[in-house]
Amino acid sequence: MSLKCGIIGLPNVGKSTLFNSLSNAKAQSANFPFCTIEPNLGTITVPDKRLNALAEIVDPERIVPTTVEIVDIAGLVRGASKGEGLGNQFLANIRETDAIIHVLRCFEDPNIVHVDGTIDPVRDKEVVDTELQLKDLETIEGRWKKAEHTASGGDPHAKAMLSVLKQVKPILEAGKNARTLDIDPDSEEGKCFRELFLLTAKPVLYVCNVTDDDAVSGNAYVDAVREEVKDEEAQVMVMAAQMEADIAELDTYEERQEFLEAAGLSDSGVSRLIRTAYALLGLETYFTEGKKEVRAWTYPRGSKAPQAAGVIHSDFERGFICAEVIKYDDFIALRSEQAVKEAGKLNIEGKDYVVQDGDIMNFRFNV
Repeated sequence: MSLKCGIIGLPNVGKSTLFNSLSNAKAQSANFPFCTIEPNLGTITVPDKRLNALAEIVDPERIVPTTVEIVDIAGLVRGASKGEGLGNQFLANIRETDAIIHVLRCFEDPNIVHVDGTIDPVRDKEVVDTELQLKDLETIEGRWKKAEHTASGGDPHAKAMLSVLKQVKPILEAGKNARTLDIDPDSEEGKCFRELFLLTAKPVLYVCNVTDDDAVSGNAYVDAVREEVKDEEAQVMVMAAQMEADIAELDTYEERQEFLEAAGLSDSGVSRLIRTAYALLGLETYFTEGKKEVRAWTYPRGSKAPQAAGVIHSDFERGFICAEVIKYDDFIALRSEQAVKEAGKLNIEGKDYVVQDGDIMNFRFNV
């Protein structure tokens, strides 16, 4: 499955610098708004030490990690919901993403101008949120009359949709995001809510972009952001985007680790960001292993074995018979599939098996 995260924020907050450090693509990063005119797309591998550990034991011909697509989206300005600046393009690009990485400027630098003249990440967040909320209100109003008309005829789905519209509208009008709505995702209303594809319903990770000196513990700006979003279903992380871009330029893993240790960090911000994005979307990883390849596969948390098999190929899901499952820790301890079998730790699982993060799987199917 493909995951796409969109990097958004006001101009000159560090979006393109972060994008560079994530993808090693050289998006134009300059001291003026809209330097990213077209969304830049980068594909990055997901760091997973378990994949490397499996490869050390199996010694395959190739190692295939999972990947994430990152889109660097043009900077937003006030009035974007009405088409100001690159507003329409900006909002259309966000709609195509699965999650939002919202970069907030939490650093002072007189050489990098701020579009509003001063540094205030909470205000910046509100500017972006307002534009997204206004666009979502347009969506709500556009669906309202049709839902009302169809619901009056007794259609149960339309009734559920109208109920959702009535719940979401006052939330948006109060300046809050649609993701704050408490709704059962498995209910008919939950299905209707997803059908609206609201911008402010997308999972969001707020990245507080700081200087190198504040990369470990953050600063007062970061504290203000955390306070602002404490009641919102969102995550906050601290990252020095320029430092991450510098780390990405280093040639070897050893050099990058030395750089991190010198900065007082145990892991790169890029690795933390990707793992956080995974958790945000409820994604997990299972593995397949053999002499040809050791590979990581992404699946939605809670998937049963046939659905996880379908990530590899639809035929695997359609003709699913069973799954041979080895727990990661057992494979690492016993160091071969044969040894796992001899120890009685290879399990045969059926259609109702819920896949666990880190499972090593082999699917039997018949089409």
